[in-house]
Amino acid sequence: MSEHEPVTSPDQLKPGHPRAARAGAAISALILLTMLVGNHRGRVEDIFLIAGAGLLILALVGDWVLRRNGLR
Repeated sequence: MSEHEPVTSPDQLKPGHPRAARAGAAISALILLTMLVGNHRGRVEDIFLIAGAGLLILALVGDWVLRRNGLR
């Protein structure tokens, strides 16, 4: 740590851009679902793609509920 570097507490650190994070999660979920269309034969890939997209959508819904109730 240099002598000119400011000292900050954890509550002073702002999170990133929440709107961009939500948009990124939604776009990622859509991309995962579009990967279902392909030339693969097995269904294991489909299960993982759907589960990943479902987790992202679940996180978006949870974030929406928390923001709606005033919690962050």
